Amino acid sequence: MPKTMSKVGILASLRNAWKVQDIRKKLIYTFLMLVLFRLVGVIPAPGVDYARVLANMGSAQLPLLDLLNMMTGNNFSNMTIMAMGISPYINSSIIMQLLTIAIPALERLQKSGPEGQKKIASITRYVTVGLAIIQAIGLVSSLGYIKAGWFNTLLVGMSMAGGTALSMWIGERITEKGIGNGISLLIFAGIINNLYIGFFNLVSSALGANSLTPWLTLLAVVILAMVMIVLVTFVDMGVRRINVQFAKRVSGRKMYGGQNSIIPMKVVSVGVLPLIFAYSFMAFPGTIIQLVGGTDSGIYAWWSRYMNGGSPWYMLVTALLIIAFTYFYTSISFNPEDIAKNIQQQGGAVPSVRPGKPTVDYLRRINSRLTLFAALFLAILATVPTLATTGLNTQIPFAASSLLIAVSVVLETKRQLDDLLVSRNYDKIS
Repeated sequence: MPKTMSKVGILASLRNAWKVQDIRKKLIYTFLMLVLFRLVGVIPAPGVDYARVLANMGSAQLPLLDLLNMMTGNNFSNMTIMAMGISPYINSSIIMQLLTIAIPALERLQKSGPEGQKKIASITRYVTVGLAIIQAIGLVSSLGYIKAGWFNTLLVGMSMAGGTALSMWIGERITEKGIGNGISLLIFAGIINNLYIGFFNLVSSALGANSLTPWLTLLAVVILAMVMIVLVTFVDMGVRRINVQFAKRVSGRKMYGGQNSIIPMKVVSVGVLPLIFAYSFMAFPGTIIQLVGGTDSGIYAWWSRYMNGGSPWYMLVTALLIIAFTYFYTSISFNPEDIAKNIQQQGGAVPSVRPGKPTVDYLRRINSRLTLFAALFLAILATVPTLATTGLNTQIPFAASSLLIAVSVVLETKRQLDDLLVSRNYDKIS
């Protein structure tokens, strides 16, 4: 990306994009799809006992509750048809990616090209709907929110699974016809809703208090949020530039090549996927224990005590999962053999590095260092702020992971917007 474009702010990028008709259509389409997602999220799910929901508002403590509310903008607490959101889709994606490693037939299907990947995506959709039905019935019934009768149970499962299918469809349409990654933008919409509600409540509490403590808490939260935004923005835009020199070649009477180029390797190439998957993974054990009749004794009591959302052990395991998922997704997305082969086929070479296997080892070594930094950065930024604020008497209005995901989604969407603008300028020149 040209240097001038990379320094343009998000508002300037939007202003420039709005002047281009085809990009403007993409922006409008994305906005309308997000509005549809939020509007459908107010439709109540049939078969739910809403009198009991209102009576028990805020008392449910299922491990998956906070995660679902973060991803859906409190649609789960409100028991709408969008209560499950895209959480089943994320879980099914994790399952399918692990199965492709364990089952050779699925691995061959995934590596068979676009057609095979389409089949994998289709299987993932079916698994998503099945998981949505099971999770919806299990979670809502464990909270005691389903009206009596098997028909009401079926209504809850089918309606919430339908909401998940609609969320998945909206996300895929945004990715295909709009701007940005649709699934990430749906999560972003839910997070922004929660951030707004959280900060509004915090400000209201400070305005109604007679002491200075709420204002100090508000100031600490604002400073923490600003520091995180600056850190995420700085690291997310960071790249490691690999210099490549191309040999001169003569064709007829013209000479080609002889120029230098760069291969930009992002510091955090996997984005927010490790965070989302790690928190989804951590939500499973406690939820399953509760669904199978967990009590205040035994393994559920141990899990509730040592693995709750704010405990050091929970943070440690979450950090390790974030590191593991970062390495896992980097190994899938980065292929040094292909990059080295393309460089050699185009007559290029990395200075002071021999072509072939030495180039592959060089790229793999650099990628390994970047991955280590990215894994540690994501793990620390997702866990340390939560541990640092445990001494506050007031509940902070956001999880560190929520703000991290929101900022990363905005930066990634801006990057795609800038790429579209650059591509259009190149097309005009050519």
